[in-house]
Amino acid sequence: MKKNKVVCIGEALVDRIRNKSNQGFTDFLGGAPANVACALRKLNVDSIFIGRLGSDDFGKKFISQFNELEVNLDFLQLDKDSSTRVVNVDRDQAGDRFFSGFEAKSHSYFADEALSKKLIENKLPDLEKLFQETKYLVTGTILLSSPTSAETIFFLVEKAKKFQVKIIIDLNWREVFWDYSNFSSEISKTARVNLIKNFLNHAHILKLAKEEANLFFEDEDPSLISQLLSNRPDVIITDGKNPVAWYINRFKGITKTPISQKIVDTTGAGDAFLAGLISKFISSSYPSNELEIEDCIKFASVCGLLTCLGEGAIEQQPYYEKVNKFLGSLIS
Repeated sequence: MKKNKVVCIGEALVDRIRNKSNQGFTDFLGGAPANVACALRKLNVDSIFIGRLGSDDFGKKFISQFNELEVNLDFLQLDKDSSTRVVNVDRDQAGDRFFSGFEAKSHSYFADEALSKKLIENKLPDLEKLFQETKYLVTGTILLSSPTSAETIFFLVEKAKKFQVKIIIDLNWREVFWDYSNFSSEISKTARVNLIKNFLNHAHILKLAKEEANLFFEDEDPSLISQLLSNRPDVIITDGKNPVAWYINRFKGITKTPISQKIVDTTGAGDAFLAGLISKFISSSYPSNELEIEDCIKFASVCGLLTCLGEGAIEQQPYYEKVNKFLGSLIS
């Protein structure tokens, strides 16, 4: 059986982004795993989203968006007692964005913090059939801040590995999620970092930002970071518009990223980058030399760049044809 599906596990949330004038806001659907699942569909890859939403208007909007892109929702959970998370994204004096907290929850927790292992176990035969067809499982670290969701993610990762599914972790450190959680606000930063570092040992592929590399490993060398983890994963380090450093298939290098003067919104760029990388790994098989790796990174970088040319993570994600057209313009 051909393995060409990608399972994305974690949060689907709403980015409530402050307008440039700092007067009012606009809501956009987001959350890294949800973003990756949607971006993959636009790149012609079958994706499955496993997460938990509130039975509210935002939950309905997510379901509509997922259905429009034909993201598989067989394992989506709906919570009648809690709400879909809304993240407040403010701007500093320079206009750059930062997470400032969350809209009030309708219960003592957000829906994504209650991802239920039991509900997934109830559909175990379906899950095992899915993993037989799955190439990659993608997750982050945000929901490790909730013991309930963390237990479910660990269960899914362990189950996936039994079916030779490769685990991709996007570190995606967001301390505000821990600070505002009833489950983890009392946990020290050192304990949070150590919990996450332990989880990273499950990764076959690790994506992280340069500042995350420094915080978690005190190093920016992807090959050295790989040596610090038990699976010796491939490691990709992004740094905004700056070159991408990578250690893939025992090759090491740095690849420049395309730039544009028309950047509007960088929300979700890293998720589009990851989706682009995964789509190349599936369509062209895993890169076996430096030239093939460069090709994958360039494709992924264009996915990230094109997402920045308008507002909203999912809305701006490019379709496969648009990425290839842009790559063609770089060559000509």
